[in-house]
Amino acid sequence: MTDLNDSPGTVYLVGAGPGDPGAITLRAVECLQTADLILWDYLVNPVVVEHAGSSAELIHLGKPGSGRSLTPGEITDMVIEAAKAGRSVVRLKSGDASIFGRGADEMDALREAGIPFEVVPGITAGLAVAAYSEIPVTHYAEASAVALVTGRERDEKSALQLERGLADFPGTLVFYMGVRRAPEWSRALIAQGKAPNTPVAIVQWCSRAEQQTVRCTLETVSATIDDHEIRPPALFVVGRVVDHAPDASWFESRPLFGTTILVPGTPLTSVKLRDHLSAQGANVVLSPAIRIDAPEEWSALDDSLDRIQDFDWLVFSSANGVDFLLQRLHERGGDARRLGGIKLAAIGPGTAERLSGYHLNTDLVPDTYTAEGLAEALAPFAAGGRFLLARASQGRDILAQRLHGAGAEVTQVVVYASAGVTEADSRITDALGRSEIDWVSVASSETARSLHRLYGQALGNARLASISPVTTAALRELGYEPVVEATAHTIKGIADAIVSHRESDG
Repeated sequence: MTDLNDSPGTVYLVGAGPGDPGAITLRAVECLQTADLILWDYLVNPVVVEHAGSSAELIHLGKPGSGRSLTPGEITDMVIEAAKAGRSVVRLKSGDASIFGRGADEMDALREAGIPFEVVPGITAGLAVAAYSEIPVTHYAEASAVALVTGRERDEKSALQLERGLADFPGTLVFYMGVRRAPEWSRALIAQGKAPNTPVAIVQWCSRAEQQTVRCTLETVSATIDDHEIRPPALFVVGRVVDHAPDASWFESRPLFGTTILVPGTPLTSVKLRDHLSAQGANVVLSPAIRIDAPEEWSALDDSLDRIQDFDWLVFSSANGVDFLLQRLHERGGDARRLGGIKLAAIGPGTAERLSGYHLNTDLVPDTYTAEGLAEALAPFAAGGRFLLARASQGRDILAQRLHGAGAEVTQVVVYASAGVTEADSRITDALGRSEIDWVSVASSETARSLHRLYGQALGNARLASISPVTTAALRELGYEPVVEATAHTIKGIADAIVSHRESDG
């Protein structure tokens, strides 16, 4: 039995927006960041849930009908039980929780149980279509009103009750949840007097990278669903406003729209690359290929931090190294003042940006973002210089070797452990086997080797994008030829290379 607190926790009924993770409200983000428990629906974009705090318990409620799914009542009971135990709970729903989301039922149950709650509105998909498909749901010449309509009534309500009066509605109709019963509601509208040739737009996965817009008329809705194999979630926009939309909206015209890209690597690099690719319209699939952990022991790093003033240069070869070294410095009671007399070098702009996040300016970034380029840039300072290299447990020794050969005193210290993921993701294996992944980004030699171990020759079913000549060499050694190599050897450089190839390829 759950222990009850004197003061129950607050429940937040939060709308996650239509699917685009950038369309969530600031208040929703605040609730996610402070919640103890988050229960989220399958239509919520998983990227939105990344706003959750590190200690939050996350419960994905799954797709209704797939295995044993909880009923709405059972979910509400879980929410109330957690709140009575003093936990802050976010009930996260796609779109707006109050629009066809059973929000009223949940609010009634929370009031009856004496649980404090807050409703956080979200952008509902029925209105988001105006932006993401450029269908003006209201228009000065065509529609002075818009009606949001459910295409699926509860069992106790008459099916035709829904359509009564809608045929004469002086504006745009937007049907939610209307795929399965489209033959019924479309025929009912026509029977009530709606013109059979009324324009209709079917928008599937509104505001997601998978968005698809198909046009038809009211009398051809059912056939169009079959011809295009439309599946939920999909919206139906019914009215003359559909004719004012372009053939392809700004959202669907982005250079990588309709392209599926696998982004493996470390969590840090994966999320950054995903953001760049998503902004260009890609459907990005994340699958970690590299695991990043603390080093097995801290003694070597601790010793170097204790005598940090003995070094002339502190050299970082990755953003992960920045995080682990500076966090360890802070854990031991130090801060950035300890680095006041030492120069900082970073292998590339991404690592320099990470240092900037700690309010540290970088003294040297090479023109070529490789260990060889970094060694060449540091060579004029090598003779007699004392260098501390912050590195991963695995990696090349070329930087230390060249600095030592140029007369430097070099100390290498492992600040984090990196290792390839050992178990393949079955979803990725299946998608590669079916050629459903168009591109795979490869951001390091270690990632290349990990991908080869995990997925083998199935990688040949997708185009490979390499971050640098070193990574390209590793891929070729494994038997793969990358289609593109980034000109700027950065995360953004990979995205730019894929976009350039897509544009040149037509």
